[in-house]
Amino acid sequence: MSTPPSAESNVLGTDLEPCSTDPETGYLRDGCCRHLDADRGRHEICAVMTETFLTFSRAQGNDLVTPRPELDFPGLEPGDRWCVCLGRWIEAEREGVAPPVVLEATTEAVLEEIPFSTLLDHEYEG
Repeated sequence: MSTPPSAESNVLGTDLEPCSTDPETGYLRDGCCRHLDADRGRHEICAVMTETFLTFSRAQGNDLVTPRPELDFPGLEPGDRWCVCLGRWIEAEREGVAPPVVLEATTEAVLEEIPFSTLLDHEYEG
């Protein structure tokens, strides 16, 4: 896989890999879950959507299923990879419904808030 244009690292300490280009994710819609000062929601965790997480997120007021073309949002379904908000993932983890994490595509900046061991417990094995 090609190295993204930034020198940003993932939680494994290697080059940050893209999360998804179909659907196109990331705050910049460039496929990467980067740490950006402009992104107050911190869309930094590359997660593989599950029905349980999508239902949880909707119940918290963030409907990730319904397409919103005006926001360039296709709507998600289980199996899609998506850059999720750091805070939402932490909430889901506390409730036992956190989606699996693609470590290679999750920015190292999340380690400020989440222990590596917790991310490893939720590592995507696909």
